[in-house]
Amino acid sequence: MRIAVLHNLYRETGGEDTVFHSEVALLQSRNHEVLTYTVSNESLEGLSRWRQARATIWNADTYRDLLRWFKENTPDVAHFHNIWYVLSPAAYQAAYDAGIPVVQTLHNYRLICPGGQLLRNGKPCELCVGKRFPIYGVRYGCYRNNRFATLVRSLQVLQQRRSGHWERAVQRFIVLTEFAKRKFIQGGLPADKLVVKPNFVAPDPGEGSHQEDYALFAGRLSEEKGVRVLLEAWKRLPPECRLVIAGDGPLAEWVQETSAQYPNITWLGRQSRSETLQLMKDARLLVFPSICYEGLSMTLIESFATGLPVIASNLGSMSAVVEHQKTGWLFTPGDPQALCDSVREVFCDHQRLREMGANARQTYLQHYTAERNYEMLMTIYQQAIQCRSHS
Repeated sequence: MRIAVLHNLYRETGGEDTVFHSEVALLQSRNHEVLTYTVSNESLEGLSRWRQARATIWNADTYRDLLRWFKENTPDVAHFHNIWYVLSPAAYQAAYDAGIPVVQTLHNYRLICPGGQLLRNGKPCELCVGKRFPIYGVRYGCYRNNRFATLVRSLQVLQQRRSGHWERAVQRFIVLTEFAKRKFIQGGLPADKLVVKPNFVAPDPGEGSHQEDYALFAGRLSEEKGVRVLLEAWKRLPPECRLVIAGDGPLAEWVQETSAQYPNITWLGRQSRSETLQLMKDARLLVFPSICYEGLSMTLIESFATGLPVIASNLGSMSAVVEHQKTGWLFTPGDPQALCDSVREVFCDHQRLREMGANARQTYLQHYTAERNYEMLMTIYQQAIQCRSHS
């Protein structure tokens, strides 16, 4: 099969970039002809604010270039990851006019929330879900605390609604969890085009020994990741409950200052993927206290792959992935005492940790391997091709 995979790269590499590269490598390993098309938002630098807004709502240059590219390469299917901002919704139209079936992975909630995370003031927010125009998002400046930037984002989505792209040009939307599927249906996306396919971890990192005496937090040090909840909980824990933090971000300075005051908290800073995986293989458990719904964190799947149980917020995709008292534990989101109580309960219970870790590893083997993901991806592509041929 000839497959086009398209992605608007972020200025700072993130999880979506990782998934894009992983899926391309997966398809290539199965001897498909993979055509990649990438752009970067750096190309918008130097343009006035209004020209940037116009290009991101509908990029005429993208439409012309992609239409020519699709006609020259004639892929069987086009799989989009991120289209914001250079690709813009014009990319869908180019594929449609070239007769190419389209699959779009929804890595975040941007189509139903201007901020993309269904989060406001540190709490889940669904004020704009299902609204024809996200007036609340614009009012509160939910994207980067900027009303103009939020308005531009909102107009992008409104343009797609009015043009009928979701119903006409896109044959399948990939969502990462059943939770996300429910939210997008509430937000107005056609239910018959939404298909659940999680991310995957490849190559298999293998199961760890988990012999060290620490819990691990691995991720971005930011408000929405629950870093403040994490450290407030650890301040209440005894010295034998060690915490190792791997990551960087806006709260890094505060994390460094706090860790200097508490000997059972160690901040390592940013770690490579291989270093993070080794930390997972050595740790007793992973702590994932995010206060936003999340998409589907690669950290959670990598943790399962190494046989590491997880203590996570009972919220959004986390509650869809972590099975309470089977692959880990769920606690009340945003509640440091609830997290503290969960850690106290299990940190020194080696037998339960081993059992939960074995269950986590089995869950990875059943749902999150490259082999399982490839099967699902091929089914989705065939559905998109069939749907386009009948339209």
